[in-house]
Amino acid sequence: MNLENMALNNEKALGENSYPGRGIVVGMTPDGENYVQIYWIMGRSENSRNRIFELEGNFVKTKAFDPAKLEDPSLIIYYPVKDIKGIHIVTNGDQTDTIYNYLQEGKSFENALNTRKFEPDAPNFTPRISAFIRCSQEQATYGLSILKTIDNKGDICVRSYFNYDKFTKGYGHCIHTYKSDGNPIPSFVGEPFVVKLANDIEENADHFWTLLNDDNKISLLVKYISVKDNRVKFKIINKNK
Repeated sequence: MNLENMALNNEKALGENSYPGRGIVVGMTPDGENYVQIYWIMGRSENSRNRIFELEGNFVKTKAFDPAKLEDPSLIIYYPVKDIKGIHIVTNGDQTDTIYNYLQEGKSFENALNTRKFEPDAPNFTPRISAFIRCSQEQATYGLSILKTIDNKGDICVRSYFNYDKFTKGYGHCIHTYKSDGNPIPSFVGEPFVVKLANDIEENADHFWTLLNDDNKISLLVKYISVKDNRVKFKIINKNK
């Protein structure tokens, strides 16, 4: 099966999954002009659904749409997107800050995540998913990671890292927190899978937003990083307006 057909099959499966949870895509536009990061959030509870993405300079933060309805902010309010020293971070939790702080000290993405584990939200023990793009005029690289438990037991943390030494124009790799809906919700299984990307930021946002389950999707962002000069731009979609 060629790469395009593989990507289309993967996107079909994503569209048929009622609850993939939070997800990350990292790749490059077909024209090779922009690196791409996509991040979305989903939710089943009122507390999870009461969120929006808000841009703060080149960072993005989750915020309560209705502060009066905010219950426990510990796992839902965080910065999913930050960057430092030409390294662009995207994660599904406060490990963004852990990675940012470690990179600031000259340490690595893996060094940071080796201090973290899955979320303490028994019985689901939601995986922490994270990714980075390291911009370089010589050879830009990227990687994704998942920190998860085994069979929702919560006693062992498995840390997996997937590093890619170059980009493939027009494609990205996707990882998300859950294999499917359930009770408890089973964690994602396997390696990040390939998806197609478009040149236009709006087209990418609309495509992945449309793929996600209408009832459970909450917000989605697309971040472009210019290959030429590292300038960034964003497209944010919030269901709550």
